[in-house]
Amino acid sequence: MAGQAGTEKEYFAIGQAWLRQRFDIAVPPSAMESFCSPGSRRTVHDGDRCTEFYPARYWPGETAFDHLKFSLKHEPLDLRIIVATLHRLPPAELCAWVRTAPTSKYSRQIWFLYEYFTGTRLDLPDIKVGTYVPALDPQRHITGKRLNSPRHRVQNNLLGNRDLAIIVRRTARLESLMAVDIAGAVRELARDYDPDLVTRAVNFLYTKETRSSFAIEGERPTAQRAARFTAILREAAAFDPTDKAQLIWLQGQIVDPRYAATDWRDFQNFVGETTTDFAERIHYICPRPEDVSRLMLGWQKLAYSLLFLEHEIDPVIAAAVISFAFVFIHPFEDGNGRIHRFLIHNTLATHDITPKGLIFPVSAAILRQKHDYDRVLERFSAPLFGVIDWSLKGGEMRVHHDTGPLYRYFDATAQAEFLYDRVIDTIANDFRQELGFLAVFDKATAAMREIVDMPDRRLHLFFKLCMQNAGVLSKAKRADFPELTDAEVAALEKAIADARGET
Repeated sequence: MAGQAGTEKEYFAIGQAWLRQRFDIAVPPSAMESFCSPGSRRTVHDGDRCTEFYPARYWPGETAFDHLKFSLKHEPLDLRIIVATLHRLPPAELCAWVRTAPTSKYSRQIWFLYEYFTGTRLDLPDIKVGTYVPALDPQRHITGKRLNSPRHRVQNNLLGNRDLAIIVRRTARLESLMAVDIAGAVRELARDYDPDLVTRAVNFLYTKETRSSFAIEGERPTAQRAARFTAILREAAAFDPTDKAQLIWLQGQIVDPRYAATDWRDFQNFVGETTTDFAERIHYICPRPEDVSRLMLGWQKLAYSLLFLEHEIDPVIAAAVISFAFVFIHPFEDGNGRIHRFLIHNTLATHDITPKGLIFPVSAAILRQKHDYDRVLERFSAPLFGVIDWSLKGGEMRVHHDTGPLYRYFDATAQAEFLYDRVIDTIANDFRQELGFLAVFDKATAAMREIVDMPDRRLHLFFKLCMQNAGVLSKAKRADFPELTDAEVAALEKAIADARGET
């Protein structure tokens, strides 16, 4: 791919795509790649991937520094590629390049990123003057809390730290989702109903969230385990996931006690299923056990920042970053998925997006779109199979090389978009539907008691059977109420219809 672009009728990788090829970096392709090509400037979307084509005049040059500069100027960053490239740069060459334009925005960004991610201090004097520039372009990325690096006069606005840094791109879809006033929608919805009704709805939604979270895992918990999980959900705002002891305690509460952890896992784990011929179908290769402690240290620092220090970041984005990063690290043998979804509630409650005492049954909304949930998990997991050298023997997996950077630096845009969509959906559907159902129930049962003074159990059963059959009692169920006359049944059905606003 070397050579001046445009001299022949072919495409030339530029920017991060060029760096990945030039240094043979074993990572999946970026979500967006750039090429020089014949013709005019254009963008091509193919499913989740985006390819940018530039005319020949955009060819950056022949060096890694040229393509790093192009990436910073034109592309959302892929930290897997950027960090791997920085580790391959000879310090003397980088120093010489920075000295050619020490106050340049791009020189300072590359210099900062090099020292930050490699831990190597270059033989360069501190920059004394000039305005601060962001490490990440906030027009292309969701960024973190800005921390000045006086040596480079760069604002460190990375979403994370050197042990775990995550990219979330500002896509058109994500921007449109972020424009929805979620907190305002919930406040308005709650104002439309009696507080007692809201309380009753919330009690049901806690149970619904518990059942749905276990159902996603294909489990039916015992009543005791379900009750424990519901109780934990009610205290989500008080839970501190950055405390390792609390996380281990939480895992022990939601799994069978025989599989309760006492520390991060110290064995290679994977997610898979046994086929009909007793072979293992692997869905996800987890980080190596020797990488888990560092990844979780980075995760704890990231979570602490997003939960307790960040005041400007969108709370749903924070919830996506915290929860999906956790499940991708997979620090426990069991319970990772349920903790992952609990962390969504923990983050939303900590940021006061979920009003005190309320819950969005996000897992119910996820369960309705289980295929999309699996797909968004696979967006991270599936590409890893092409770059990880692994083997499986006797049910035990071995990973044969360093894979830490694959999990340490990744793009969570798809996961953020998915979660935002599900949060909006659960407010519009689960929360609203339960409030509406209870309002109809209260109005209908009050009117039904005026017709027949039935015991509550019988009254509720009649209402349930009618609601399951478009508002009328089916012929098959009519025999269940022999004590009622046909006129009474008709009157009771009309009371339900009136409550539903159908007459």
